[in-house]
Amino acid sequence: MMTGAATSRTAGELAPAAVVAMAYRYPSPTALADMAAAISTTLDGPARRRMNRFVDEIALLELGEWEELHTVTLDLSPLFVPYVGHVIWGENYRRGEFMADLKRDMELNGVDLGGELPDHIEPILRYVATVPEPLADLTAVLADAVRKMASTLRTESKDNPYRHVLAATLDSVKDLTPATPVSIGAER
Repeated sequence: MMTGAATSRTAGELAPAAVVAMAYRYPSPTALADMAAAISTTLDGPARRRMNRFVDEIALLELGEWEELHTVTLDLSPLFVPYVGHVIWGENYRRGEFMADLKRDMELNGVDLGGELPDHIEPILRYVATVPEPLADLTAVLADAVRKMASTLRTESKDNPYRHVLAATLDSVKDLTPATPVSIGAER
């Protein structure tokens, strides 16, 4: 049984994972206000507190400073690798199979990659928020990958505001479990 994925929502209502995914997008002039509004209407508990901390810390920065922080943290030579498959398998062939399966299921469910690879955390969170039952291969490794990302960021930059986003990401995916047992890395 899989829990924590998409549930019935009214039109236009975002799932918690989709709200957290907003923080992984490249900053724009309205991004912080949009994120704050979505947090206040969608998140609760630890994920809400963590995302509000992120918003509070980012609000102290100019847009250009946030863009630079985002780039240093997530893009060019990132402080942590935001690609789930890479965190779990590195450049192993298994990552390629994982990405192909993800891409296929994302396309079937109308999840736009937004220019990212399918194993990037941002489209993965939007995918998890969209589908009633995410791929078992993904749910089997997602929480572990996020924990590893958070550990790397703590080591590289312990005061980085994205630490709150990674913690909220873990809050939003920790209850996902595969519907069927998966043997990661085994022959398929």
